[in-house]
Amino acid sequence: MPLITAPAVDPPDPGGTPVPLPEVGLAVASYTDPSGTVWPLMNEAAGWFTLADGVSGLGAAPYTLTTDAHPRGGARLRYAQPQPRAIVWPLYVYGEDHVEFVGRWRALATAFTRTLREGPGWLEIARPDGTRRRIAVHYQEGFEGRGSKGSGIVSDSAVITLWCQDPYWIDPVEVSVHRETGALVDFLVPYPSVSSSQVLGATTLRNPGDVVVWPKWTVTGPASLITFTHNGTGESFSLNPAATGHGNLLAGERVTIATDPPAVRYQDGGNWTAGLNWPGAVLWGLSPGDNPVTFQLDGSGPGSAVDLAFSPRYETA
Repeated sequence: MPLITAPAVDPPDPGGTPVPLPEVGLAVASYTDPSGTVWPLMNEAAGWFTLADGVSGLGAAPYTLTTDAHPRGGARLRYAQPQPRAIVWPLYVYGEDHVEFVGRWRALATAFTRTLREGPGWLEIARPDGTRRRIAVHYQEGFEGRGSKGSGIVSDSAVITLWCQDPYWIDPVEVSVHRETGALVDFLVPYPSVSSSQVLGATTLRNPGDVVVWPKWTVTGPASLITFTHNGTGESFSLNPAATGHGNLLAGERVTIATDPPAVRYQDGGNWTAGLNWPGAVLWGLSPGDNPVTFQLDGSGPGSAVDLAFSPRYETA
């Protein structure tokens, strides 16, 4: 069965020379606002740069621990809940004159605060070896300036706090996996034989990250019943296209199953969530490392395929 991974692409140049960051080491940072504009954070030629000594919040995610007291002393861990993280990022902004400084200050302030109205921006850390990790951020506070005598004329510094609802960093390059039916055989050539109508079967999916990921699945017909099982946990879910009123998934038709948040959409945008085998359906995720799974497509034929994509998630930048 073929395995197709994401094609190699050249990442955008974040600009600047790698500098040592606390909890990270040598890296270059950039910020992408909700409009898609990339703001280099370590290129002095832009008119601002990062005060690396004040950066914090790039290490492991914070957790709240739920424990039960142990009769013989101490406690036992019942559950660890990851919490939103806060990243502190000091910026020094300057200009050749007051007008240039104010223009840069206002533009940066807008780039960060618009995350409160238009959705998150992305803080990205790029390593000298070309690897990158990013995290979704919302502006919280800090773009007020020092407020001291002489500041705010041709230069000032802002100590920005960025709030991250998901505390984990992700790889901006998705992992993609493709599985499809093998070649079907003629019943009489070269001798009587039967091709199974249940294809794809058992396989292994690898999550290279530190924490569970929640993939998005795309199934291409034909298929009359779709069942995905995680053999390690026993969790599974099935999608019956007929239960949506559509009938079997025909050749070339596609349905996408998102696992976080749960959503099932036909190719025209129609909601097929009712086609899942509730209440027993568990839209499972992929744990770090190897995951033994089984893909089963009843009523399959030429062109039947399963594609999944996910971004690996990491504890640190």
